[in-house]
Amino acid sequence: MNEYQTFEMEEKDANLGKVEISPEVIEVISSLAATEVEGVSAMRGNFASGVVERFGKKSLGKGVKVELSEEGINIDVFVTMSFGVSIPDTAEKIQENIRHTLHTMTALEPNRIDVHVVGVQFEGKVNPAMEEDQEY
Repeated sequence: MNEYQTFEMEEKDANLGKVEISPEVIEVISSLAATEVEGVSAMRGNFASGVVERFGKKSLGKGVKVELSEEGINIDVFVTMSFGVSIPDTAEKIQENIRHTLHTMTALEPNRIDVHVVGVQFEGKVNPAMEEDQEY
């Protein structure tokens, strides 16, 4: 992804200037919105985010990939769910919460939100190796 790519907001008052939102901001908002949903055990990160977290810095956009395309904003969310929850219901709640939170905070409407369930967490601690084995 182009690191200089941003999403430009509609101008309400042309005299004030423009507002641009980077994909990283959308990733952070989406990740936090997903973790608010009951039944989400963890977000799936990549190897780099796992290394960074070991040095004490949280990767707030972990588990989310944002793509700005001609059709709009496409969001992929990679989650580990808690054992015993309804995966379809929880995935739908994740989609609804991300859509609502993005609209409230940025006035943006994503084109699509795809939820990828990459694991099920049983009682106990999340396996750190599971969170780092793939890059998204």
